[in-house]
Amino acid sequence: MSRLRVQVSNALPTLVVGLVAGLTAVVGSYAAAGFTPSFVVTPVTNWIRETSPAVITNSIIENLGSLGQTLLFLSAVALFVGGVAALVVGSRALGQRLNNRALPVVATTAGTWAFVALTTGQPLLALGAALPPGAVVLLFVTAPSLPMPEPVDSRRRQLLSSGVALAGFSLAGYAVGQRRTPDLGGEPLAGNSKQQRLLQDAAEKSFSMDGAEPLVSENFYTVDIANVDPTVDESEWNLTITGEVDEEVTLGYSELREMESVDRFETLRCVGEDLNGKKMDTALWTGVPLQDLVAQAGPNGDCDCVRLRAADGYYQVFPMDALEDSLLAYGMNGNALPRGHGYPVRALIPGHWGEIQVKWISEIEVLDQDAEGYWEKKGWHGTGPVETVAKLHAVNDLDDGRKEVGGHAYAGVRGIQQVEVSTDGGSTWNEAELTEPLEGIDTWRQWRYRYDPPGGSHEVVVRATDGEGRLQPREESDSYPSGATGWVSKTVQ
Repeated sequence: MSRLRVQVSNALPTLVVGLVAGLTAVVGSYAAAGFTPSFVVTPVTNWIRETSPAVITNSIIENLGSLGQTLLFLSAVALFVGGVAALVVGSRALGQRLNNRALPVVATTAGTWAFVALTTGQPLLALGAALPPGAVVLLFVTAPSLPMPEPVDSRRRQLLSSGVALAGFSLAGYAVGQRRTPDLGGEPLAGNSKQQRLLQDAAEKSFSMDGAEPLVSENFYTVDIANVDPTVDESEWNLTITGEVDEEVTLGYSELREMESVDRFETLRCVGEDLNGKKMDTALWTGVPLQDLVAQAGPNGDCDCVRLRAADGYYQVFPMDALEDSLLAYGMNGNALPRGHGYPVRALIPGHWGEIQVKWISEIEVLDQDAEGYWEKKGWHGTGPVETVAKLHAVNDLDDGRKEVGGHAYAGVRGIQQVEVSTDGGSTWNEAELTEPLEGIDTWRQWRYRYDPPGGSHEVVVRATDGEGRLQPREESDSYPSGATGWVSKTVQ
């Protein structure tokens, strides 16, 4: 037992140093690449996501939402740090057996570099991830009290030196990474007076309700397949139209901006949100018709479908007729697209879920036979039309003693004809007040209803009727695989 205790005691400092080395590798990668796809955690995150069974991925999306992305990212960090730690422990043990102190330093540095270079495709930037853990291990193996076992004071000195090294690399990584991470997009578009008039009109149409966004969202949600957005500069961006075409077409950003533009409002709703979630937002988008560009290439594929690809590896397949009224958008609310919303150019396909709206678009491929999109391969419905929904987010007390409830209603290109509210759990219904429609073919409307509340608590239920006269389905369903359905209800005091 005492021998086992000594072995554990001897191995523990090596493991701690290995973990510290792994953390410095993450920080060093960030320092070298910035928070871009070249950052080492990105490919590890992608590998976990792509190799995980669809049932696990779908469960995370449904139950955790954006938190799931964060946990996935932290899992990737833990996996990478654990890998470096295992490399340190293994090479340290072999080095002790061979009486070679240089072996763990060389193995840690070379092994980390090789892994990062292979996964990111950036051999030079991989040095940023490889040199810090090599330096930590070098501090460890050159301590004067080796070989093990070591006095407690020596261990403390080694852990302290490793901690100082980690703190130094962290500060350097943060400083360098902040400089390397470009703040792309978001600048005002030239001559955006038309957009400003449209935005002002939307503000005047909006209901002012605590708890509910105005018609143009102040905080537009983002959901992506990766935690790190791709870095695409407008001067380097090109869109190619390839596949089954008469002639391939390549378009640059400046050429796109020279074309006649379209300004319109459009709403996006996340297919993975819960029924009364807040991942549904609206913006004013500026761009050019996508279908016109595809027509220039002379599409002739047998399946009458296209695949859109993005710079982050995402892709989605659409029937050709879904491209009608679609946009290649480069502007959002009078400004260039923010990086998180697809800068410099994204696709907007009206009437479809937010999951299939391809950001950072780089290629349109005309197909000869149909294929599944990214999320369809994981069992989601993909390009199906959005479900009708009326959300209840605002519950306010008015000065005259009445209650006000309100929210948004959305049905894609079908539009919203009517919203009804029940204040007695669904026994009786009253028509809610709706905002005037925005200028667009795929937008939400705000609704509100004011009433004299009964004594005590009561159940408020809301439902919508789309522009084709179809009532929102009452039957409740989870978001997987075709979006959440049901009538929203809330107990009001």
